[in-house]
Amino acid sequence: MENFQFCIPTNILFGKGQIENLPQVMGDFGKNILLVYGGGSIKRIGLYDKVQKLLTDWNLYELSGVDPNPRLETVKQGIEICRKNSVDVILAVGGGSVIDCSKAIAAGFYYEGDTWEMIASHAPLKKALPIVTVLTIAATGSEADAGAVISNPDTKEKMALFDPAVFPKTSILDPEYTFTVPPKQTAAGSIDVLSHLMEQYFVPATTFMGDLLIEAVMKTVVKYAPIAMAEPDNYEARGQLMWGSTLADNATLCNGNRLAAFSCHSIEHELSAYYDVTHGVGLAIITPRWMEHVLSEKTAPRFAHFGKEVFHVHGKDDMESAKMAIDAVYKFFESLGVPMTFTEIGVGTEHFADMAKHAVQFGGLSHGWVPLNETDVITILEKCL
Repeated sequence: MENFQFCIPTNILFGKGQIENLPQVMGDFGKNILLVYGGGSIKRIGLYDKVQKLLTDWNLYELSGVDPNPRLETVKQGIEICRKNSVDVILAVGGGSVIDCSKAIAAGFYYEGDTWEMIASHAPLKKALPIVTVLTIAATGSEADAGAVISNPDTKEKMALFDPAVFPKTSILDPEYTFTVPPKQTAAGSIDVLSHLMEQYFVPATTFMGDLLIEAVMKTVVKYAPIAMAEPDNYEARGQLMWGSTLADNATLCNGNRLAAFSCHSIEHELSAYYDVTHGVGLAIITPRWMEHVLSEKTAPRFAHFGKEVFHVHGKDDMESAKMAIDAVYKFFESLGVPMTFTEIGVGTEHFADMAKHAVQFGGLSHGWVPLNETDVITILEKCL
């Protein structure tokens, strides 16, 4: 086992009716709150009104309209609102994009320099505003991790901010708030969860315990994503996906493994930066092509083991089993109804060279399970057409 440091300071309140604890949670902070949310779905499901009612004793300021790939300009707007109104705490109500945006705002509030420089430099943060979240979609795991991903349309870059200072203080996870998530978003979110798990699974060295833990959550996603799409108000399915999402991206499952670059995520971030693609859709298209590209006599046993444990496929040898595993991943994503080619989402070859360059430069792909260079990335992107 590798050395590791593990601290998840987020207090998780999981289950029905946990929103009623919101006044008690917010009582630990000041009276001025920035409420951050997305396109208005929290109003349609009554969550917005619920929050307003519960927090009548607080001063609420709002930042709405956060994009699915949160943008730098929105972060700057949030920082301005916080500074102007001496905000004490940020309440992020929504999915990963809303929470990521809130984290960048929380960090930027105390940062004296350029906000994009703060994100892109990866310099340690001295301080951030406290963050509380109410989750409405199972996907990114941002509700209990220290990361955020922000897009800069001007530079065509999508960069990650990572610092313990932006761990949410408390996250409320009620599966009922995901009942109205449309099937296509449920699919994209589930693919993101599975991708997080795969990125921690296909690494240079793993542990027996780590394999079992990651495989368990992978199988949970494979089992319950189709059920949640077919039966949107199935509490058990929604709950399993929500908790799986939270566990999948804060190192709970992979401590002791020798981790590596998140290769598929790094490539997809470039896709989203240039084309504003839904993150989970981009991952669905890229992941099986990445698997095909890195398949070799060296990697086949790992893919074969994955296929056996997660999708119950077996071939006559490791190479055949590995190919069956890759096919199983492709078919699973396809069964969720997401596009499986760039052609379907209107992506051409015009930016491949720049995307590959940025992915290698900013994504650390030379440190992946299988190291990738710019030529490798372009080949993978071409396979996605």
